[in-house]
Amino acid sequence: MQLIDQTIHQLHQRLTSGEISSVELTEAFLVRIEKTNEQLNSYITICREQALADAAAADLRLKSGDIDLLTGIPLALKDIFNSEGLRTTCGSKILDNFVAPYDATAVEKLKQRGAVILGKLNMDEFAMGSSNENSAAGPVRNPWDAERVPGGSSGGSAAAVAARQAVATLGTDTGGSIRQPAAHCGVVGLKPTYGRVSRYGVIAYASSLDQVGPVARDVEDCAIMLGAVAGYDPADSTSVDCPVPDYLATLKDGVQGKKIGLPKEYFIEGLDPEVKDAVYQAIDTYRQLGAEIVEVSLPHTDYAVACYYLIATAEASSNLARYDGVRYGVRVDTGDGLVNMYQQSRAAGFGDEVNRRIMLGTYALSSGYYDAYYLKAQKVRTLIRQDFLDAFEQVDLLLTPVAPTPAFKIVEKMDDPLHMYLSDIFTIPVNLAGTCGLSLPGGFSSEGLPIGLQLIGKPFAEAEILQAAWAFESAADWSGRFPGLSADCGGEI
Repeated sequence: MQLIDQTIHQLHQRLTSGEISSVELTEAFLVRIEKTNEQLNSYITICREQALADAAAADLRLKSGDIDLLTGIPLALKDIFNSEGLRTTCGSKILDNFVAPYDATAVEKLKQRGAVILGKLNMDEFAMGSSNENSAAGPVRNPWDAERVPGGSSGGSAAAVAARQAVATLGTDTGGSIRQPAAHCGVVGLKPTYGRVSRYGVIAYASSLDQVGPVARDVEDCAIMLGAVAGYDPADSTSVDCPVPDYLATLKDGVQGKKIGLPKEYFIEGLDPEVKDAVYQAIDTYRQLGAEIVEVSLPHTDYAVACYYLIATAEASSNLARYDGVRYGVRVDTGDGLVNMYQQSRAAGFGDEVNRRIMLGTYALSSGYYDAYYLKAQKVRTLIRQDFLDAFEQVDLLLTPVAPTPAFKIVEKMDDPLHMYLSDIFTIPVNLAGTCGLSLPGGFSSEGLPIGLQLIGKPFAEAEILQAAWAFESAADWSGRFPGLSADCGGEI
């Protein structure tokens, strides 16, 4: 097994024993990125010199005995995180020349633990998309099939982990942007409860929905990454001051006696038969592991997509008003006055999908329409959250599909935004409810494409869904399979 094939917990043992060095490990990943990034386009910025310097510092730390599970481990960041001294584009032309002056809290926490940052990962512009095709840096390609999307908006984060371009990564999830790419790329992705991880220093899309989370190769690595970044941050007014459990302590406790709910509204017409089969096979596995399966109802699920695209676009309209060509980012000024400069800068800087969502959100917030659209959507959101709370009175967690289909072809849905938006129909309700959800590998389609399973937990019950995910992963072992790339991209993975 090559170095790049191994997980955080495996590499940690080899680093602490002195069998390998962080510099050696980092070099292996940099070589892998060099050989594969042209094909996949998962990295926007590669930080070779800084990564090697940080790896050398990690080696000194390891020798001194100042050791954390992430010390010397090469990671990568979705290009939505401010990272001091690094170009931070958010996948947009309007931030093409922006260099962040400080670290996001989540990035700072990784650095404090001695992690090595390899670079910044491609994404849908301002996290607006379900396919990673809406990026000024071009689309990311799925490592399992380069003609297909990796999912979005954290497509680069999931593709990089699947293709062994990083051991693990950080992404963000506003309506499924960690879980859906994780499902399409055959890796593990977790959206924590809203407020569990600080959003300070993360470029905002929809502030009441955005949440930071890890993408990793297996559930144990996911637990390690969450433990590293979770916790209260006074710099984030939405951060929740509650204890962070030791996610590894209960990880392997099993699911004997647990009640797992199946929301009947998630098994709908249009659900790919192979995705449905994968979920039902998972149900059988959980029964064999001692869990009880219970049908539950989330009756307002049908309204989730419409509700989300009113709230998210309204918040985006407000958040993106700061990109005016004055304070930072790209500026287009032909000398025709201030208002014209605003218009020209934003027209040149924003892509089609970002413009579409700004216009939708501005309309929803406009005089005469606020009550009819935005306010009503907020009321529906409350009903959706209550659906989850009611279901959790009956069960410990929920099991659902992540996406209606496996990864679709590049450009297949670009001309039909509504069809694209429906790709997130099973993930959006979790963000609206503010609770936690995890995607883990659950099988493969007849075309060899990964299929993801979603576990949804009670608010701040990340330990419980990680525990259930580990139990399934150990029984099914889908996470041990990885895509192959052509020989000129580094050989079989």
